[in-house]
Amino acid sequence: MTDDPDMLYNSIERLASAGISAAILFVVIVVLIRLLGKRATGQMSNFDWMISITVGSLAASGILLKNVSLADVILAIAVIGFLQWATAWLACRSEWFEKMVRARPRLLVHKGRLLEEDMRRERISRHEIFSYLRGRGYVRPDEANWVVLENDGTMTVIPRQEAGFDDAGLLDDVVWSSSPAADAKERPGEKRGEKAEPSR
Repeated sequence: MTDDPDMLYNSIERLASAGISAAILFVVIVVLIRLLGKRATGQMSNFDWMISITVGSLAASGILLKNVSLADVILAIAVIGFLQWATAWLACRSEWFEKMVRARPRLLVHKGRLLEEDMRRERISRHEIFSYLRGRGYVRPDEANWVVLENDGTMTVIPRQEAGFDDAGLLDDVVWSSSPAADAKERPGEKRGEKAEPSR
């Protein structure tokens, strides 16, 4: 048994305070999610994920820590929520700002060929790519035209086809930095006058 009564039970007042704080913060977080929209609970980017972790940590502090007031926590959560909304609003209206705060999707496979340099940048192994392809019914890498690592950490597979980058408008925001593709007519990132992302 422990000699510290705080380990198991403090007081009925403290329990009541924790319960009331939890209920109030629950309502605050529900309202915040409604205000921020579906992106708050959908597939999250790294930025959205960090915001969610921060809000959860603040809520836990308000419920459990004696020296943190409920008003402090509500204000902090409101500020974080507003900053996330403002960041998303600016990112939708400024391509420069979006590039600054959000990672770009990255190409990992081109015409069945693994782009080793891009895989190293994202710390993705060939075994992870092979596992992902197998899980979607592919038996060879060359059955995939492109594999893209999206902002939220998921991979998108586009089946093998004759289409090139000039025909793939949805790949306009995808970056890659490996050596030129096996198809000499197409170099990653050089469509529509763009340059491939420089190696770093």
